[in-house]
Amino acid sequence: MKSSRVIHNIPHNTRERAVLVGVDLARDGSVPVEESLLELALLADTAGADVVDELVQKRDQLDPALFVGSGFVDRVGQRVRALDADLVIFDDDLSPAQVRNLEKQIEAKVVDRSTLILDIFAERAQTKEARTQVELAQLEYLLPRLTRAWSHLSRQEGGIGTRGPGETQLEVDRRLVRTRIAELQKELVQIEKQRETRRKARTEFFQITLVGYTNAGKSTLLNRLADSDLFVEDRLFATLDTATRSVDLPGGPRVLLTDTVGFIRKLPPGIVASFRSSLEEVVVADLLLHVVDMSHPWYEDHISSANTILDDLGVLHYPTVMAFNKVDCADEGCTGLIRSSYPEAVDFSAKTGEGIENLISALIEKIRSLQVVVDVVVPQQHPGLANVVHELGKVLDREYDEQAARFRLRTTSARFGYLAALLGDIPGASVTLVEESADESGEDQ
Repeated sequence: MKSSRVIHNIPHNTRERAVLVGVDLARDGSVPVEESLLELALLADTAGADVVDELVQKRDQLDPALFVGSGFVDRVGQRVRALDADLVIFDDDLSPAQVRNLEKQIEAKVVDRSTLILDIFAERAQTKEARTQVELAQLEYLLPRLTRAWSHLSRQEGGIGTRGPGETQLEVDRRLVRTRIAELQKELVQIEKQRETRRKARTEFFQITLVGYTNAGKSTLLNRLADSDLFVEDRLFATLDTATRSVDLPGGPRVLLTDTVGFIRKLPPGIVASFRSSLEEVVVADLLLHVVDMSHPWYEDHISSANTILDDLGVLHYPTVMAFNKVDCADEGCTGLIRSSYPEAVDFSAKTGEGIENLISALIEKIRSLQVVVDVVVPQQHPGLANVVHELGKVLDREYDEQAARFRLRTTSARFGYLAALLGDIPGASVTLVEESADESGEDQ
């Protein structure tokens, strides 16, 4: 079975005209193909394409050669010609052979979802770090698909004498790509060292990292809380670069708030791997602020998709505040359902400011529940450990004598555990929880 939904009255300008293709398999409660195509259309718009048609085929299993049935491919080609489309975008990943076969039969450019996302990332990356990560992900995705670039050689007249140059050029191309991948990987190692240096300079502050599905409103929230001016746009992946701002929570401590790249379902594995240095900001967080667009009909799937990536990063168990954004856009029924399903979560609007005070209160309460005061003793024979203590919290008091350096430190329970493990086997070293006095519980953290 096949279905199509034509989008009318789209001007034919310099933007590419795209036909979207989805496959409806037995989904067992997963996101309907129509919803997935709607997101694909938003991705296409972000990449600079106007969607002129959407085609869906229901299948029991995928075709290894064409992904979809050959008759359906003919129908796609007819729609491409009738609508003067420039490209066809599939909602799933395609193999190099499938792309080659589809382009030959449809006679138009064919890209898959991962290629589209990588293209958006390449367009949106601003900093050197983001550009390096995107280029690495693109090249790693391109490498097994390089044969497409030289497929025109097989159509030349005469087989003998034409294969050699093609094979030679292909191997040269592959070597160049592999060399560039190695260079980029080295660059990312150096960038991560620089990031680690910057991170150590701020570890005395409590660190909150914003995570969540793309376009949930993380950057808008950071702008409101930090009174900053990060670029914000109502499009998927409007911002890719990690940004950290110092925020004085009213009635609470000063914290460091970090925005990270948004998540999305079917995110290319290469993107997650290449952006791991940026996502390290998630790994080193003291608290995750999971922002969800509560006005989206599939917000539950967005939560699940984000949690899958957080699980891959090994941080799903981290302390988390669930924050449902865009309460100003959600209907009362949805708001009531979310409040009953997530009683500890906060709903708010980063755009209008509604509920922001409740969000700040929830953050302060969570921060205070996670913080502890400890006494740390470091023997003079291990001066390097004193530097580690300074990096792991705010030093409230310190004393030195001939035997040891003694610190009173405000830190988090997680960092306390790290200190205990670090100092446990060192003679003369210790870390002990202490009762926090009224003076030590001040707001100057």
